[in-house]
Amino acid sequence: MTEQSLPPPVMWAQRTAVVFLTINLEDVKDPEIKFEKDSVYFKGTGGVEKKTYEVTIPLYKEIDPEKSKSFQRGRCIEILLVKANGDEPYWPSLTKDKKKFHWLKCDFNKWHDEDDSGDEGLGGMGGGGDFDEIMKQMGGLGGAGGKKPSFDDLDDGEEADSDDEPIPDLE
Repeated sequence: MTEQSLPPPVMWAQRTAVVFLTINLEDVKDPEIKFEKDSVYFKGTGGVEKKTYEVTIPLYKEIDPEKSKSFQRGRCIEILLVKANGDEPYWPSLTKDKKKFHWLKCDFNKWHDEDDSGDEGLGGMGGGGDFDEIMKQMGGLGGAGGKKPSFDDLDDGEEADSDDEPIPDLE
């Protein structure tokens, strides 16, 4: 890591077979991301101040570099790390080091506990599963088989609500 570069803000979560990383940097041009069996390297220039960010994350256990992927999303870079051994228990931490890093936080929006039911490894949230299928399971965007929802069962307004009274004129 060079003197001018900073570690980017990183969030992480995991499932049985995968680890999710999110690098929270906007508008990163040509990011350099390298997957090794025991680490992830990121270097890129971005954010509002267009600073150079760089970090090597030593991973708790091995990943499969060939199956791991990154996705540039504009506001962030999402990384999907495929664990080398998908049957092993959840990692207690992302890194081998026991120390806390100020730039690394847990992503509770993607987190599932190890004992949560519905953890399907790669088929779970964003792990290579079908996006439409995931949205159907969540009850949104195409949850009715791609058809628009029907509002026929709503009241036709025969009974007035208490808040449907006319608004008095201003004086």
